Amino acid sequence: MTPFERRTRRAQARLVDAGADALALTPGRNLYYLSGVDTEPSDRLTLLVVPAEGDPTFVVPALDAASVRDATWVTDVRTWADETGPSPALDPLLDDLSPSHVLLADRMWTAVSLSLRDRLPEATVGLASEVLAPLRRLKDDRELDALRTAAEAADATMRDVRALGTGAVGRTEADLAAFVEDRLEAHGGTGIAFDTIVAAGPNGADPHHASGDREIRPGDPVVLDFGTRVDAYPSDQTRTVVFDGDPPAAFEAVHRVVAEAQAAGVAAAGPGVTTGAVDRAVRDVIEDAGYGDRFVHRTGHGVGLDVHEDPDIVAGGDVELEPGMVFSVEPGVYLHDRFGVRIEDLVVVTADGTERLNRTDRGWRL
Repeated sequence: MTPFERRTRRAQARLVDAGADALALTPGRNLYYLSGVDTEPSDRLTLLVVPAEGDPTFVVPALDAASVRDATWVTDVRTWADETGPSPALDPLLDDLSPSHVLLADRMWTAVSLSLRDRLPEATVGLASEVLAPLRRLKDDRELDALRTAAEAADATMRDVRALGTGAVGRTEADLAAFVEDRLEAHGGTGIAFDTIVAAGPNGADPHHASGDREIRPGDPVVLDFGTRVDAYPSDQTRTVVFDGDPPAAFEAVHRVVAEAQAAGVAAAGPGVTTGAVDRAVRDVIEDAGYGDRFVHRTGHGVGLDVHEDPDIVAGGDVELEPGMVFSVEPGVYLHDRFGVRIEDLVVVTADGTERLNRTDRGWRL
């Protein structure tokens, strides 16, 4: 049994518990998670229907049938032609299934969702995440291996960034971002997991700054947030460094507070600990230092096929951590028009604590 089939069978057991008859998934991370088919949504319908019992069925455009069959363990692949549309393949499948409650892909195009609801007027609908999110929180060995390898590519890239030393001064944020992306590929990654953030000087006070044409200057704190993918799984690491010169007043103190908060969050995590307790451990350090109102986002987020997925490490979160969960711990302090500091590692929950997936130097000095 492939990992994809094992996940599908676990999802079917959860369908029964949820009182649902079927999952209906269009292209996206959840479809890949169950089938192994990695494709983009298009105007031609691709749909995976997973019943609560029995085997799943793909409905795909005829021109994509060969690639789908090569990629998946699913044996029932029904095709449709442009001149007929999907109805000849889809309608008999839905008629045979006659679901009373079906869970749709959370990010299904509205046009597809409305079409399915027209075809199933008596059925109620819900979201596939009701069943799949709890499964995807717990990574299997294959997923953890990919996440570790992606993290190693990010670590190696950060070492290359540090090795630039004063040579980074005078480069634009966009130029340094391009360097980062080149090194991620050189170290075995595939593309970028998200838009690379290089935020120099006051731009670092914007947590989601888009790398631009500002040149890095002596004394600039530079926030670098980047990642790549390995076998579809991402890395996500943030460091804040100064390439040359003396940083602004208060920077060293703020960086020390953020580093202590990040360490406190990692230390607090473990089996049975709630996500809210991890957030609280981080936030206490920053609040005690007087920067509570400058920590403007959650402590972290789950990481898997999506860079941001369950569970959120957020104030009041009540999800209990379990071995196999992977998430970021990324506190930040942002001082408007001055600078920002963020430090981020991915961690995996183990039987007795956590394992950091990122191991590079967290200090600001090169």
